[in-house]
Amino acid sequence: MIVEQLEEKHLAGMAQLWNKELSESFPMRLRLLRQNVIEDRLWLRSGSWVVREEETGGIVGFVVAKKASMESACHGIHPELGWIQALLVASEKRGQGIGGSLLKEAEDALRTAGAKQIMLGNDLHSRLFPGIPDELEETKLWFEKRGYDFIENTFDMLNSYGQDEHVGLPDVFEAKLRVAKESDREGLISFVSECFPGTWDYQVRDYWERGGTGREFVVLEKQGAIIGFCRMNDGQSPLLAQNIYWSPLFEEPLGGIGPLGIDVRYRGHQYGISIVQAAIHFLRERGMRHIVIDTTPFVDFYGKLGYKVWKGYAKFDKGFD
Repeated sequence: MIVEQLEEKHLAGMAQLWNKELSESFPMRLRLLRQNVIEDRLWLRSGSWVVREEETGGIVGFVVAKKASMESACHGIHPELGWIQALLVASEKRGQGIGGSLLKEAEDALRTAGAKQIMLGNDLHSRLFPGIPDELEETKLWFEKRGYDFIENTFDMLNSYGQDEHVGLPDVFEAKLRVAKESDREGLISFVSECFPGTWDYQVRDYWERGGTGREFVVLEKQGAIIGFCRMNDGQSPLLAQNIYWSPLFEEPLGGIGPLGIDVRYRGHQYGISIVQAAIHFLRERGMRHIVIDTTPFVDFYGKLGYKVWKGYAKFDKGFD
């Protein structure tokens, strides 16, 4: 076996291995892998490795590590946080210590970089998974044996609409709902920074910096001020977002919704469910028949809108002294 530090040239082989093992549930695209690994500013090169077979040169295993930075810390993300974004070994090569060696390389690099907590997946908005997929029960046990602790479950939810099924734009109490525009950039950034510092703040800023135009957000506005937001995604979005990662599983275009947030001072008027309905309305107008709401524990809340659990994940982490 040949062990090499991960570089962009390895992505095609990584995608090939991923699809060999996981394509039935999680079909990988090279664009997504490039976006969420190489192009992520939190990618930790020193903790990311590939294993190639000497005879064929094919990739039979890889690990991707990430580490919070001083830039992300400015938005409330703890600088001692690290992630194992992905660790995958070809099924026919398991049991030979490849996975354990890759994990040690990633953990050692993360500790050297100052990480004191490592999460499995859940690496902000450039994650591939928010945790370990429920389909991979043996993987959960493998990580538990290596010191990782279960935190909580989270779910992706799905609803499919009839071809001509109409979802109206809801009326909201003393406010209005609309799609954001480029001119909303500073207002939306200021709102999220004030009301939802941390991951969402970092995510929204990154969206605009990477070519966003506003069309991926519904804003809730009262007296000219933004008091709520909801992200909505489709295949025309400048970045592949979490809730449309697995769109190759569908014959028709896939839409996605989330996250959403309402200023705590304005809660109690059903603004939350209304802004989700608005996002559904706008995605239906764009021709989306299948819509995913990703990474949520609020199964009953979204169930009111006809959404059902589609995929489940278990979050894990590990702390260091």
